[in-house]
Amino acid sequence: MILPHQTNGATPLRFPTLAVPQLAHGAFPRQGGTSPAPWDSLNVGLAVGDAVTRVAANRDLIRRALGLPHLVAARQVHGDRVAVVRKAPETDLDGVDALVTDVPGLGLMVQQADCQAVLLFDPANRAVGIAHSGWRGSVANIIAKTVATMTATYGSEPMQLRAAVSPSLGPCCGEFVNHHRELPAAFRAFEVRPNHFDFWAVSRMQLGEAGLRPENISVAGVCTVCDHRFFSYRRDGTTGRNASVIGLKP
Repeated sequence: MILPHQTNGATPLRFPTLAVPQLAHGAFPRQGGTSPAPWDSLNVGLAVGDAVTRVAANRDLIRRALGLPHLVAARQVHGDRVAVVRKAPETDLDGVDALVTDVPGLGLMVQQADCQAVLLFDPANRAVGIAHSGWRGSVANIIAKTVATMTATYGSEPMQLRAAVSPSLGPCCGEFVNHHRELPAAFRAFEVRPNHFDFWAVSRMQLGEAGLRPENISVAGVCTVCDHRFFSYRRDGTTGRNASVIGLKP
């Protein structure tokens, strides 16, 4: 992953697999926004106790940093519903955890504080997608459902898709003491030490099983619990939400 050259302002981290001129994308650290503690400072979550006006200002900073006219977000529920976005909605989409579009100027945003954002780009058909994938999303394989939606809607060929996995819970801190009832038996192969799981590797596997080539997948490899540049629910409890965004430039 390409790190930002500066840390002031809304400066995203970018991915080599998505570094193409027609695409705006980034995973944003928590610095450079308007919110006070415990949401300091670039919080984009509307349901964590921060003022709506500050969240709106932070989202606008991100939108302008990427040069996009609109940001599209959802009230995420850790489900597997995928929404096809054809225009900018007036409010966050309810009950959705993945978004896809082929409309230039619409930035698709995932809000996260340890969960993964999985960004997808179809260079042949000029379409993008993004999935919010925590452990429940991984169990439901929302990645495969997002790829399938892009295939059905835009004619995307999975082998041509490019993907990136944002900063998120790493195998160092991915402890699941109830994994015997929460995670499928197939995930046992990703247990790196007792009760600790590598969900970055799970997402690589699911992207590969969906048809993506390994060389077209970037994983940030940054643990949000360890790296204090990012919000982390596991580390802090009451906290803000990081933003990951992808969109076609207008």
